[in-house]
Amino acid sequence: MKRSIIVLGFVLLAGPALAQSAGEKTGVNSALGISPTTADFVKEVAISDMFEIESNKLAQEKGNASEKTFASQMVTDHTKTSTELKGLVSSGKVKAELPAALDSSHQNKLDKLKGKSGKDFSSDFNSMQVSAHKDAVSLFERYANGGDNPDLKSWAGKTLPALKHHLELAQNLDKSN
Repeated sequence: MKRSIIVLGFVLLAGPALAQSAGEKTGVNSALGISPTTADFVKEVAISDMFEIESNKLAQEKGNASEKTFASQMVTDHTKTSTELKGLVSSGKVKAELPAALDSSHQNKLDKLKGKSGKDFSSDFNSMQVSAHKDAVSLFERYANGGDNPDLKSWAGKTLPALKHHLELAQNLDKSN
């Protein structure tokens, strides 16, 4: 009995460190406009940047002319934000874990894109870019308005205009085909 209580205690203590909050994971926080925790924000941004870099590298190979132009800017810009985020974490200004790889949801999307070409690639890529940038704008707005780490909150606010511009560009991809 004593051992069970100790194990349960460790599970309860480790849970927040190992998992993203349920509200952020299910999109409830976004729907309610609730700011993510610092750990959730860092994890979401890091995964988003990894996905943007990898999916846009694919678009540089498989996309049409406008997608290739868009993709070049996305790889450059998301590499920059990824580097900035890593700098905030490694400097000690932000206490959070950076994920080393994509989560299964983003990996599945990337795998789906790898199997597509032509109009099928363009259709999926374009809708994924719009969706990803809508999510990113929401995430950054919520953290910039209510985040608990002042350095990260400031960075989120400074990064937000570029993400809004990315969303606009992504929404115009379909129009340029």
